[in-house]
Amino acid sequence: MTDLRYPIGQFEWPAGGGIAQHSGFIAAIEHLPSLLRDAVSGLSDAQLDTPYRLGGWTVRQVVHHVADSHINAYTRFRFTLTEDEPALKGYNEALWAELADARTGPVEVSLTLLDALHRRWVAMLRSLTSEQFARAFRHSELGLVTLDRNVALYAWHGAHHVAHITSLRERMGWRA
Repeated sequence: MTDLRYPIGQFEWPAGGGIAQHSGFIAAIEHLPSLLRDAVSGLSDAQLDTPYRLGGWTVRQVVHHVADSHINAYTRFRFTLTEDEPALKGYNEALWAELADARTGPVEVSLTLLDALHRRWVAMLRSLTSEQFARAFRHSELGLVTLDRNVALYAWHGAHHVAHITSLRERMGWRA
């Protein structure tokens, strides 16, 4: 049985990293909004309010979480590009997912937000040099994190949450 928490496996930092892999990571970030939109296409409110696993977030909360998380990631990139090793705070994503807008808000709001956010983010990412990808921030929980590692993490993060939804659809027999 696949671990429903990690349908594509846990994040692993790819050996080598670097500019050669950035284009693939950036492409994944670029396509995430449309993949997420396709993953929830045609779902009813009852389906959107179904947890992707026992004890997990609902599909609706997953969509809003992706928007919350990617806003934070985009902001972290910008701080890191404009400050020397900025100290950046994590956030309690579980509590954010319990706020009313994440539990009950229309997913279209976060899908639209992700469309615009990812257009900006991808434009920024495509402009970065190797030296800029080597810049780092100090995360309150993770320690020193390079932008090189963070772009890989967020390429994985989007695919990870799309897979939560698509694997639930498959298990439940919910066709688009």
